[in-house]
Amino acid sequence: MIGAQVVAAARGWLGTPYLHQCSSKGAGTDCLGLLRGVWREVRGTEPEPVPRYSADWSEAARDERLWRAARRHLVELAALDADEPGDVALFRMRSGAVAKHLGIIAAIGASPTFIHAYCGHGVVESPLSPPWRRRIAARFRFPEGAI
Repeated sequence: MIGAQVVAAARGWLGTPYLHQCSSKGAGTDCLGLLRGVWREVRGTEPEPVPRYSADWSEAARDERLWRAARRHLVELAALDADEPGDVALFRMRSGAVAKHLGIIAAIGASPTFIHAYCGHGVVESPLSPPWRRRIAARFRFPEGAI
């Protein structure tokens, strides 16, 4: 099952320092770079080049670029679909803001967790607490099957 592969790959990035626009296990990554690195490990070559982006990208134009990109390559989940390990959560860091933070659901149940690259912390596994859960704008799943 691909979800278990996604979680195992993401856990391999734990401790990687936070570095904006990077995607290098052990050397530096941001949240998008983490997802890109996990994709490479479980799916192969990245599906499209990633343009340069600033820390405040898309906010002024209110452009949901990350959401559109996720829809192109991942399977979007319905609101009522239950979380599964390996699912990708897209977060809004503030109410009404553009969704621009990503995490991978690692554990479900009584103590859910997610893995993400967080500025000032690096790649960490954090509790998917109610404040984090409220920030989820959309959820996705890696596609199954051949590359």
